[in-house]
Amino acid sequence: MTATDRVVATDSAVELLTKLSELHGGLMIHQSGGCCDGSAPMCYPSGEFRVGQRDVLLGEIELADPIPAVRVWIQGDQYEVWKHTQLILDVVPGRGAGFSLEAPEGVRFLARSRVFDEAENTWLDACPPRRGAEVTS
Repeated sequence: MTATDRVVATDSAVELLTKLSELHGGLMIHQSGGCCDGSAPMCYPSGEFRVGQRDVLLGEIELADPIPAVRVWIQGDQYEVWKHTQLILDVVPGRGAGFSLEAPEGVRFLARSRVFDEAENTWLDACPPRRGAEVTS
């Protein structure tokens, strides 16, 4: 079986990440387990959000060269609840609260999901993701 991505992005999310990268430099996404707007994916300039030791690196969203890929993180406890699903980063109209970089654009990031099948779960179990304590810049 080939690799299964824990995170992917829609075309509209890639477009927005590209625009925000051009404005702000390298980016990261963090998916927390909070409530309300705290549960929305939040976009920050790289290094502006401190990743916790238990946070899980789901993967990276590749953007066109020379723009750096966007690392996507999820809170450790939230990962345990969602680890059987693929996070699909999307964009919808509206304004979320908080400090996410897309707020002035009149849109907000949204996390959708798809349940992994049995073969994907088997592959993913054999390839555990890295945690914040294991990742350096």
